[in-house]
Amino acid sequence: MVLLLTIIYWLLKIYYWILIAYVLGSWIPELRNSKIYRLIYNIANPYMRLFRGFLVIGMMDFTPILGFTLYSFGLRYLYQMILTLN
Repeated sequence: MVLLLTIIYWLLKIYYWILIAYVLGSWIPELRNSKIYRLIYNIANPYMRLFRGFLVIGMMDFTPILGFTLYSFGLRYLYQMILTLN
């Protein structure tokens, strides 16, 4: 059980870094047409799309902050659960 949760944790941790690459890549317009960014976009967008439009102030979209915060809480909870099972 602990091994399965640890594997899930590390897969979600990798997905977290994909989300970071997605946000950083969105700041560079030339990157949006590359194949690598398109792959990252296809992987990260389903999660980020859940929060789109919640925190928009003027031209600034703070959606990624909300997404990262909730995702981080989930990762921490899973990590604490793994620690308590050991």
